[in-house]
Amino acid sequence: MRGRRTCEMPYEHHLCLTGIVERRLLAVEVELRHLRAFTAVARHRSFTAAAAELLITQPALSRTVRQLEAILRIRLLDRSSRQVHLTETGAEFLTQAERVLAAVDQALDVARKRIVLRLGFAWLLPDPWAQDAVAGFEEATGGTVAMVRVDDPVAALRNSVIDIALVRGDIRPSGMRRVPLYEERRIAICSERSDLATHTRLDWSEVRNWPLVINTLSGTTTPALWPPELRPQRLVETANYDEWLESVAANRGIGITPTVAQRRNIHSAVRYVPLTGAPTVSVQLCYPNQHGGKLIRDFVEAARRAVPENGD
Repeated sequence: MRGRRTCEMPYEHHLCLTGIVERRLLAVEVELRHLRAFTAVARHRSFTAAAAELLITQPALSRTVRQLEAILRIRLLDRSSRQVHLTETGAEFLTQAERVLAAVDQALDVARKRIVLRLGFAWLLPDPWAQDAVAGFEEATGGTVAMVRVDDPVAALRNSVIDIALVRGDIRPSGMRRVPLYEERRIAICSERSDLATHTRLDWSEVRNWPLVINTLSGTTTPALWPPELRPQRLVETANYDEWLESVAANRGIGITPTVAQRRNIHSAVRYVPLTGAPTVSVQLCYPNQHGGKLIRDFVEAARRAVPENGD
């Protein structure tokens, strides 16, 4: 009876293959977000500053770095003091990680020149902020910004119709990151046939004496802005910006809008009246938490640089 042949792998060969498998598994588990998180913390020596650069929360950044250390089974950062320091291994890893990210970014730059970033807005992009932000982004990245008018920017973001939105007002949609830019002043708007058209000014407390036209979907003026006893007594509700404007022009009531409307001379049948005592309107960018990639970060950076020195 012939002896059975056994195919046993030499121990050294087994160790070699095990190392190859482990390295391949590590390559699969380590993602670019891990490398970007680690290198940002390493550059700033601070989780707070790194989180601000990456447009994520500090707890999320800390979790990402801990995940990387767990995957590598190596301690990269020394958190024993108030300032973050690199371990010896962390310093070596940083050099290689930066090389990898530089190569990836170079490849992405080629693709970005063919990429269009969709900027959504409900009505009247602020000027000159919009023009300066778009020009700055396109010059820095080689990409293109497509400006998309939508009735509901938040819904458009959730449905992936746009990539980032310019929104006004203190809205806080779930699952979205907000980037405040600056504050706009308000002005009153009325029909040329309205009695208000002859006034030289209107105080915020006097708005309640007039029928108020509001845009319930994307407008910035709602009854909640006034104390209950001072709220407008009659509301004319509209579903979008165009309906709001035409209702004001038809003398259904007055409107309250950011001053950009007056600069743009949006309708020949309306008049503008200075408004005193009114709260300002917050202008901010909004995008889904999971879509905060480099292209979005580049636009946010350009948008911040374009903010007027003294706001609106």
